[in-house]
Amino acid sequence: MTLARRVQELPAYLFAQISKKIAQKRAEGVDIISFGVGDPDLPTPPHILDALINASRDPANHRYPETDGLPELRASIANWYERRFGVALDPNKEVVPLIGSKEGIGHVPLCLIDPGDLAICPTPGYPVYSVSVELCGGTSYDLPLREDRGFLPDLDAIPPDIADSARLLWLNYPNNPTAAVADLDFFDRAVAFAKKHGITIVHDMAYSEVAYDEFVPPSFLEAKGARDVSIEMHSLSKSYNMTGWRIGMAVGNPELIDALTRVKTNLDSGIPQAIQRMAIAALDGPQDCIQEHNRIYQRRRDKVVAALRDIGLRVTPPKASLYIWAGLPGGMTSVDFAERLLDQTGVVVTPGVGYGASGEGFVRLSITVPDARIDEAIKRLQDFRWE
Repeated sequence: MTLARRVQELPAYLFAQISKKIAQKRAEGVDIISFGVGDPDLPTPPHILDALINASRDPANHRYPETDGLPELRASIANWYERRFGVALDPNKEVVPLIGSKEGIGHVPLCLIDPGDLAICPTPGYPVYSVSVELCGGTSYDLPLREDRGFLPDLDAIPPDIADSARLLWLNYPNNPTAAVADLDFFDRAVAFAKKHGITIVHDMAYSEVAYDEFVPPSFLEAKGARDVSIEMHSLSKSYNMTGWRIGMAVGNPELIDALTRVKTNLDSGIPQAIQRMAIAALDGPQDCIQEHNRIYQRRRDKVVAALRDIGLRVTPPKASLYIWAGLPGGMTSVDFAERLLDQTGVVVTPGVGYGASGEGFVRLSITVPDARIDEAIKRLQDFRWE
């Protein structure tokens, strides 16, 4: 059997070494506390689950769904965008529901990238951006996100030949893994850059509703002219603790939304309609659950930030997202630190290098860990020794 080159060239799992050590420690009976995965531990709110239960009993929802989603869901998405961001969308031309935003991220390069085409990918960044480009036969240009710039890219530093030939620029704010945030001024500059060079921007906004200290993340579509050059991905996973239900949306430029919908109609059969009914209940229903969840996450954030600073890591409290991005002292790689922390304490963090070369020197922690386990992890961190 000969596998396709695109699969043969897929990168190996970057955390295989640590995963092996985790399995070994568990086999030895070590109690592992993992800050590795951004999967909310808080349950889906009851009123959203009630909508699923009721919809599951309707025989109409037992059949194939339409790939472009229920009209009622597209309308709910458009109404939510108008209430939340003041952005008016045509639900029939500028909205498509997704099987989680990751599905859209995986599919949208099929709409933009031909073999040999170039995409600009932030590093450190969500690995699916570059992988989805490579699966289309494209190549990635690494765009560094640096601490001294607040992990915002320097678009003017992109070489002119790269900017002029690139077909796609990925952006992601609030950011994974750095937890950085962007304002409308940056989004305005990104739109101007895209128009100057003929680039399409895909903005991944999965964490816009997870925010702290009264910060309110904007939508990229609030920037003037953004709809001419971009679409935005959003997910209900983090906003409403619905990671397991797999539902999100893409909105924005109608030509690209149409192209993405055509790709989807050929590759999937849509989101189960009972889950679409859940999404309608989430978007149209009471939003106080978001503030309640954020109060919990902010309390956890403050505890973990203090504990990391106590052992000598460099941390800026994030204004948004589920992550803490912690800088290491010089002389130790992120994999070395993660392994040493696991060996000494049984606490798992994600090495920053797994998000690209520019992530070296950092580790990522997710605050989707129950409070009692966070308290236990903090006790263990007090015993950590660098030597």
